[in-house]
Parts: sequence; structure tokens; C-alpha cells
Amino acid sequence: MITQSMERIRVAGVEVSPNHYIGGKRVSSESTFQVISPIDESVLGEVAAGSQHEVDLAVQAAKNAFPAWAALGPKGRGNYLKKLANIIEANIEKLAIVETTNNGSLFESSRLRVMKRGAHNIRFFAEWAEQLKGEIWESNGVRYSVHYEPSGVSGLITPWNAPFMLTTWKVGPALAAGNTVVIKPPEWAPFTCSLLADFAEEAGIPPGVLNVVQGIGEQAGAALTNHSDVNRISFTGSEETGRIIGKAAADRIVPVSLELGGKSPLIIFADCDFESALRTAIGQYDNAGQVCLAGTRILVEESIAEKFLERLKTEASKIVLGDPRKPETQVGPLITREHLERVQGFVEGTKATGAELAYGGFVSEKLGGLYFEPTLFVNIPNDAEILKKEVFGPVLTFQTFKTEEEAIEMANNTEYGLAATIFTGDEQRAERVGHAVNAGTVWVNTFFARDLSAPFGGSKKSGIGREGGNWSFEFFCDVKTLSKRNGSFQ
Repeated sequence: MITQSMERIRVAGVEVSPNHYIGGKRVSSESTFQVISPIDESVLGEVAAGSQHEVDLAVQAAKNAFPAWAALGPKGRGNYLKKLANIIEANIEKLAIVETTNNGSLFESSRLRVMKRGAHNIRFFAEWAEQLKGEIWESNGVRYSVHYEPSGVSGLITPWNAPFMLTTWKVGPALAAGNTVVIKPPEWAPFTCSLLADFAEEAGIPPGVLNVVQGIGEQAGAALTNHSDVNRISFTGSEETGRIIGKAAADRIVPVSLELGGKSPLIIFADCDFESALRTAIGQYDNAGQVCLAGTRILVEESIAEKFLERLKTEASKIVLGDPRKPETQVGPLITREHLERVQGFVEGTKATGAELAYGGFVSEKLGGLYFEPTLFVNIPNDAEILKKEVFGPVLTFQTFKTEEEAIEMANNTEYGLAATIFTGDEQRAERVGHAVNAGTVWVNTFFARDLSAPFGGSKKSGIGREGGNWSFEFFCDVKTLSKRNGSFQ
């Protein structure tokens, strides 16, 4: 799976740099860390491990590049970003196989959807910035106008479950806004972010505008979030790390956007489109359950619960668990041995509560390694940890409710509020429940519908802030009000 070259390694036949990208140049480090493929737990390569020194270099490079990049204006920056989007589209297959090899995500899904979304993220925000105009109004003889000013250096920290797509989700608006960026990729899956740096260079993006520092969170990540010259911090990841980053941002009074964990409900009423709801429930095993938005708590109205559970078991038995590079595979491996043990801990802890395993609950006897069978728990005590905490694996829970009020109460019985999904044939009920559920995004009779114009983020412990459309620019920019007295100029 891997062969070494002079400065690059080969991942699934694709050359990838294991070094940082700082100021338009590849930079090595004295120390390295290993990157493992979850497909077979083989070593993909040794990657440069960034420290305070490399972060200082990257932030300084970004700071130096900022004035000229900001001065280009939205259209000038957009020309570079649209070139970058085109290059991404020309390298979809390459990106897809590298990411699949690196994090175990499904190749077909990456090739057909996820990597294309990366190009869309870049192009969308470039175009949005070009037409972004603040409000203008007059009051008491004064003309007010709102302006979006670039804020400086943005520190972007991205997760391992969809590293390329989620990195472009942050890079797109940050660069379009006129900021320069330092990206800290996930240590478990850094390679597609390294390719993004290559593409940025190919697009002619000036040195220092986009920088990548690889490394461990406690070292490179901490150095970035605590850096005195970082003006914005955007993080997607765990609640625990989000707390640390939030404290660092608060100490420096730096705006921070945190998209953290989820424990989302999938609420299914008896008047729903049964087959559509069933397909959506099975779809929550996507990416081996390693999706922050997944509706892992299935709540079904009592009158259809028995039928729904039997069909769910039947459909789950058809799921193809296996090598994510094969087109027939529907669920691949978990990301690392460490993460597998975490998922196993949740399963064993839930069994100890007296909850019943409807199916799954173990590592595949056929595949071994990091391949965990899709799992469902029923008859779960209401105070069980699995109903409260994010597992981030292919583990769902099944509960029933009698009334709409009970469904809402169960849905909100968690400290998280990232997303919720509702299936019902009653539009008025959809409005009532949709408003009553605590979540940043609520889907009704659909799932994972994402328009980049809409705000995205979580409530409660699922995060702080919103990004998407104008909300991204309100975060990455300093929003300024210019007030001029009418008739005061000759």
C-alpha cells in the first residue's frame, strides 16, 4: 500500500507529501508520527509532527501574506479560489482513493459526492463573497452602511471523519473573506489536506495565504489556538477538545466557532412514509456511524414500533460490511484501534445496564481488524449513558413513544443539540415538533440536506456559532458600521 520516494510517500498509488506546507514551501520537522490505514492497520507513512516552532513559522507566513491577499478584494481572491475549485474537480478520483485509504470512508461515496462537495465549498463562498453587501439605511439624518472587513489569520482545525470536505468548508469562506489560514489537519487522516496545499500552489494562490501544519492536537493544535497572532479559530471535533479551545480563545478574547458532538434523534411518527423512514434509519450506519449529524437515537411511535423494528432487523442483516474500496461495501472500518476500543466500551457498558442487543455488538468474525458489526440496542434504561453520549460508531438505539409530547421530551433528553430528523405526514405536526426540538438543524421527511446558504451549527453542548452563507462572513470578518452625517460634505 505504500512505497517511499525522495520527499513524498505513495498512498494508494498517489504521491502525497508528508511534510508541512508553510509560506509556499514544504517544511519537515525533527519528529514524526505514523499514519495507519484502518482498512488493514498497515502503516501508510511517517508524517512531520509540528510543534510550536512550525506553528510560529506558519502564523508568521500567514500574517505576512495577509495585507496583499486582503487588498485583492472579493473578485481578485475569487479568481484564485475558482481555479482551486477547478483543480479539485480534476482530482476527484485521486482525492477519493487517498481519503478512503487514510480514514476508511467509502470510496464510491467519496468519489461521487464528498470530494465534489469540497470543490463546491470553495466555489460557493468565492461567489458569495463577490455579491456580499452589507445593509445601508438612513436614520435621523445619518447614513449607515455595513462593511465586511478581513480579520487577519484564521486557525482551522478539522476532524478525521471527512477531513477534505470539512477543511474546504472552513477554507472557502476564510479565504474568500480576505483572511489567510493555518490549517491543522487531523493526525489520524492528514493526507488529503496535504493534497489541498498542492492544489493551492497549482492554483497560484500566493505563498503564505494557505498553510498546513500537521501534528498531534496537544502539540500543534494547542500551539495554534493559543497563538497571539491568530484572529479567528474554527474547530470541528469533540466536546472535550472544544472546551480546551474555547478556554484558549476566551483567554485571548478571540472569536471562536465550535462544531462539536451530536446525539441526534430520528423521530418517526405512525403517519410517516414508512419506507422512506426505514431507509433513513438504516442510513445512519453510513461511514460506520462516524458522522456527527447521525440520528443515532431512533424514536418510533408505539403503534408501528414492532413492525418498524422487524423491518429494521431485516434490512440491517443485508448491510455489506467490508473493504471500503469495493463498490458493494456499505459500511467500512472504524478509524483506529483506539477508537474501536472506545466503541466497544460503550457497547459493553450498555449491555451491563440490562439493555437488549437486537443485533450486532461485536467485531466482525469474518473480517476482524477494525470492522465492527452494525449494532442496535432496544429496551434501554432511560438513564443509560448510550442515550446521552456520542458513540461515533455503528451503534444505534431504539425507543418508542406514545404521544407527540413524549417524543419531544425524549428527543431533548440530551446535552447535545446538533441535529434532529422527523418523519411525519402531518405538516402542522412537523412545524410543532420542528420548533420544539432543541437542535441547530432539523430535517423533516429528508436527511442530510445541506444548502450552503443556510446557517449550520449546534445548540447546547454541540457547539458555538453558525457558519454558512452570510453567517460564515460574519464570523470570519470584522463587521464594521460606517456612519456619515447627511449634508456634511461640500
